Amino acid sequence: MKAVFLCGGRGKRMFPIAEDKFFLDFLGRPLLEHQIKAACEAGLSHFVIIGNPDNIEKIEQITKTIPGVKVDFALQKKSLGIADALKSAEPFLGGQLLVINPNDVFSSSAYTKILTEAKQSTASSYILGYQVQKYFPGGYLQINAQNELLHIVEKPNPGEEPSNLVNILIHCHNNSEELLRYIETVRTTRDDVYECALDNMVKAGHKIKVIPYNDFWAPIKYPWHIFRVMEYFLDNAQPYIASSARISEKANIEGKVILSDNVKVLESAVIRGPVYIGANSIIGNNALVRDYSHIGSNSVIGYSTEVKHSYIGDNCWFHSNYIGDSVVDDDCSLGAGTVLANFRLDEGKIQIKIGDSLVDTGYDKLGAIVGQGCRIGVNASLMPGVRVGPYSFVGPQLCLRQDLGANKMALLEPRYQVKDNETRLDEGKRRELLRKLENQT
Repeated sequence: MKAVFLCGGRGKRMFPIAEDKFFLDFLGRPLLEHQIKAACEAGLSHFVIIGNPDNIEKIEQITKTIPGVKVDFALQKKSLGIADALKSAEPFLGGQLLVINPNDVFSSSAYTKILTEAKQSTASSYILGYQVQKYFPGGYLQINAQNELLHIVEKPNPGEEPSNLVNILIHCHNNSEELLRYIETVRTTRDDVYECALDNMVKAGHKIKVIPYNDFWAPIKYPWHIFRVMEYFLDNAQPYIASSARISEKANIEGKVILSDNVKVLESAVIRGPVYIGANSIIGNNALVRDYSHIGSNSVIGYSTEVKHSYIGDNCWFHSNYIGDSVVDDDCSLGAGTVLANFRLDEGKIQIKIGDSLVDTGYDKLGAIVGQGCRIGVNASLMPGVRVGPYSFVGPQLCLRQDLGANKMALLEPRYQVKDNETRLDEGKRRELLRKLENQT
């Protein structure tokens, strides 16, 4: 059986996080690598990965590091949905296949459940159904008493769901050629060709078995969904301190903590797990890192900085900051005194505008979401849920209350203004500063 990973789509709701979701690093490895290894643990070893022109090279680089797998690569030139992706990979398909969305994180039992059922039953296809307690913006499954699919309803309005079962994209098909034939016959103006093909198979008499799944599932649709995935990996990891890590006798480390190669923890720093610190990162004097925080590699959590329940990328620099419940992408710097606030004065749930709609994040504590390459000036404040686009600057002493687009500058002098960012930074200065810092520790 082949495992087909759908990596050709482009996220439209992850601003200001620009990189593909399955490239996000967790515990020092990209999510795609975690996903492939989870499939391998279930006995799968032959993969078909469908990428797009912008990511296929990086996908190939990642898979080269994974031993014992065979990988075929297909190119989806435009992001036209699942059905188009499968048609792009048609030369590599044949016989049984699993269709998988690698942006959804689930336990290995998802694979074992569907593969076990496929061996015992004679249905044409098998799909996982997850029972939700509240509305989820996805596809809902209408089934009969035998747990057989009757109809898929894509993104119904709240209150109009046909059931409480949400479609999880781990689908097993016994005959890929037949599936592709049904895909070719679909006529629709919406991005639901694949789902319509499954509906048409049911109408033609094919049985599609819906398998209940109740273990961990975390789809990454919005930036704040990164938190649940981060928590999942930290919960399932073992505490570890690399032999090359250097920890001051005056530092305090509590709970489940993972310190990668060459991490330095200086005097009076406190790390209170679950926490992951990536390779070559420095936790400075009097810093506090706590409560499910995930720090990337080559980052500096400088003097008197507190990081709480946040996902921090690689090459980030902080100094005397508060970073609460925030997502900060790679190559960002925060000036001294900058605060990423995470709690509304009225203690209400935090909403973020996606397109023309306000989306309830479900969090009453949510800080900023900062894109790659941003610089935040001294004593700046970012209000809860504010998003800063990649390669933008927020000037000193400014209180940012609304989203800032990519490649912009928000300045307080002589008045609040937004203009194009044409600054080009000298990365050699940062490397020289890091070299001096390493020589002092």
